[in-house]
Amino acid sequence: MSFWRQLRWRIVIGHMAVVLVGVTTLILAVEIIISQIGPVDIQPSLLILAEAGEEAAVERVKLELVETFRSAVMRALLVAGLGAALMGLLASFWLAWQILRPLNQIAHSSQCIAEGRYDERIPTSSSDELAQVAAHFNQMAAALQEMEAQRVALIGNVAHELRTPLTGLAGYLEGVMDGVLPNDPETFAVMYQETRRMRRLVDDLQALSRVEAGRIDLHLEATPLLPLLERVATQVRPQAEINSLTLEMDFGQAPPNLQAQVDPDRTAQIVLNLLSNAIRYTPPDGRIQVRAGVVVADETAVPEPLAYIEIVDSGVGIAAQDLPYLFERFYRVDQSRSRHSGGSGIGLTIARHLAWAMGGELTAHSDGLGKGSRFRLTLPLVN
Repeated sequence: MSFWRQLRWRIVIGHMAVVLVGVTTLILAVEIIISQIGPVDIQPSLLILAEAGEEAAVERVKLELVETFRSAVMRALLVAGLGAALMGLLASFWLAWQILRPLNQIAHSSQCIAEGRYDERIPTSSSDELAQVAAHFNQMAAALQEMEAQRVALIGNVAHELRTPLTGLAGYLEGVMDGVLPNDPETFAVMYQETRRMRRLVDDLQALSRVEAGRIDLHLEATPLLPLLERVATQVRPQAEINSLTLEMDFGQAPPNLQAQVDPDRTAQIVLNLLSNAIRYTPPDGRIQVRAGVVVADETAVPEPLAYIEIVDSGVGIAAQDLPYLFERFYRVDQSRSRHSGGSGIGLTIARHLAWAMGGELTAHSDGLGKGSRFRLTLPLVN
C-alpha cells in the first residue's frame, strides 16, 4: 500500500497499535480478575442470604452483580480506549508535523539549490536532532555558495589575466598593420613575449585543473629531504644574491638521514615555489631560512610523526585578514601587483594541492605586515 510508505501514516499506525494493544491487555486482565476473584466485597451479604435459605436469590444476585461489574468496567474501558485513541491520533499528527515540516523544508531548499539558488537556507528547528540537520544543511549550502562565488571569480580572473597580453598583442599587430611600428625582429620579439605570457597562464591553469582533479602522476618513494633542499637552494641562490638577500640552510633540528615518502620532483616544485615567493617579497638585505625537522607525534593533533620543511623570510609579511585566502586561486596579498611582478596567483594553490596529494599539508603563518612570514610543508615521515 502506498500510504504505508509515508512517514506520517507510519507514525499514526504505530501509535494506534500501541493504544489497541493496551486496551486489549486491559480487557483480558479485567476478564481474568472477574472470573477468578468475583465480587469479593459483597460476600458477607451473600452469606447472610444463604443462611436464610435463599440460595436461588444468592445465585441471582451474584450473577447480576458480576454482570453489572463487568458492564461498568467495559464502559470505563471503552471511554478510556476512545480517549487514548483520540490522544494517540493528536499526538501522532503533532509528532508527524514536527518531523515532516523540517524535512519538507529541506526537500524544498535542496530543490532550490539544485536550480542554482545557493542563497537558500532553512530555519533551525526546536528539536536538537533536527536543528543539527538544519545546521549541517545550511553549512553545506554556504559552502556551495562559496564555491559558486569562487567559480564566478575564477572566470573573471582568467578573463582579466588573458585580456592584458591579448590587448598588448593586438596593439602591436595594429601598429605593424598601420605602419606605426616597424616590421622588424624587435617588434616580433615583444609580440612573442606577450604570447609566452598567455602560454604560461594557460599552462598554470592546466596544471591547477589537473592537480585539483587528482589527475597527476605521483611517483612516491623514500626521498632524503636534506640533499633535495640543498639542490633547490643552489638553484635559486643566484637570484637571491642579485636581490641582496641572504639564503641560509638551518638543519639543526633534523636528523642527517631525514626521509619522507614523497614524489621528489613535486616536492622540489613546492619548495622552489615557496623560495621564489620569499625572494620576491623580501626587500634587499633581508634573510631567508630553509629549515627541516620532525614533527613529534601527538595523540590529538598529530597522530603520527611527520617530516617538515619551513621557509622563513624577513619580508613584507602577511596581514591577518589575508591569511585565510592565501591559497585561493588568483588571490594576491598586494592587489596592485601585475603578473610581471606577482606571478599568476595560483602557484600557492598548486603547491598546497600537491602537498595534499602526497599526504601532507602546506600552511602559512605571519605575525603581521613587515614581520616576515613562515610557510611549513609537512610530509609523511619514513622511519
